Formats: sequence, C-alpha cells, structure tokens
Amino acid sequence: MADLTPEQMHRLHAFAEQLSELAEHHEDQWKVQTTDGQIFLTMLSPTAPHGLNVVRVRRQIEAQTPDVMALSDTNMGDPVTGLTKVPDLMVIAEEDTDDTAKVVNSRDVLLVVEVVSRTNSLTDIRDKLYDYPRMGVPLYVVVDPRRDKKTVTVHSEPSEGPDGIRYRKKVPHAFGDTVTAGRWTLDTSSLKSYPRRLVKEQEGVGARA
Repeated sequence: MADLTPEQMHRLHAFAEQLSELAEHHEDQWKVQTTDGQIFLTMLSPTAPHGLNVVRVRRQIEAQTPDVMALSDTNMGDPVTGLTKVPDLMVIAEEDTDDTAKVVNSRDVLLVVEVVSRTNSLTDIRDKLYDYPRMGVPLYVVVDPRRDKKTVTVHSEPSEGPDGIRYRKKVPHAFGDTVTAGRWTLDTSSLKSYPRRLVKEQEGVGARA
C-alpha cells in the first residue's frame, strides 16, 4: 500500500475535494473516493435491487435508533488519513451532525453499510475493508446480493496489529438470518439477490474485457 507523506496526502485530499465539487454540478452523478494514494471516480448507476437493499437496511436502523441519522451516498472524509469515501449507507449520531460541513467526519461514524456492486465487488470486499478501520469506522457491514453469495458479513473490533489497523472480528450470515451489528438487529429476510439476467450480463462483460 502507498505510504504518502503528509504533504502528498494533503494534495490528494484537496484534489479529491475539487473533483467532488465538479461532480456535484455534472448532469451525471459520480462518486469520488480515495484509497492507497489513488483517486477513483465511479458513475452512480445503481440497480433496483441494490437501492432497495440499502433502503431496507436503513429503515430498520432508523426504526431502532431514532437518535441517529442514516445517510446514503454522502461524502465521508477522515482528517487523520486523508481518505475519502461515499458509502451506500453510514450511521451517525444526530448530535454529531454538522450541516455546515462539506463532508462527514469518519471518526464520528458509528456504522457503514455497503451493498456489493454486481460489477465492482472488490471495491467493497477488499479496498474498503482495508480503509474503513484506518478511518476509525467501528462497524462495517457488507451486504452481498450476488446469487452465488447472498451473504451479510459484519466486520468489527478494529485494532492495531503487525498488519496495521484491521477489523479483528468477522461474522458471516446468510440472507434470511437475523444479524447483530453493534446495537442493531437486522432482519435480512427482505434482502434480495441480483436477478439471474444481471449476473449473466456481468459475466458477458467480463468475457469481452
């Protein structure tokens, strides 16, 4: 992984912020995120199952804890590492929200949920799994709707070790299980996998590449 100097990290963060501001005024919606000294631009084109799964999880979280804000596709930044993300869903105590800030401070975030993309799964199950504990996110839930997976995995207990700051606890569940993530209990029976047709399309794109 890249080992940037504070000055390099500052420049990376500043450039990513400029791109985010440009993206806000573009007719297409884009996510601007950084990882390992790189900036990634992703066009927002979620499928219906992806969006519905995010909403179903968000509603449960808000119902159980009315004192929190569950935010979707909102900029999140870390003042320590300089990393920036746009999670599918992040949870923050309402008392910690700042409606004048450009980004949510990742050190205030209680939980992040990502629904694995059918076309770019490594971003959620590898890159963000590495970045989120370094950004101070205590709980990371990965919902994987791919038909060969259909899992919900809870990552927790971030701590320093010989391999850096990593989540030290990983608990996998199948769709339909009742999942405990911190103070939340999630009924995953309403989560849906990607339709078979979409899976075939993905395989076709991969073959052409």
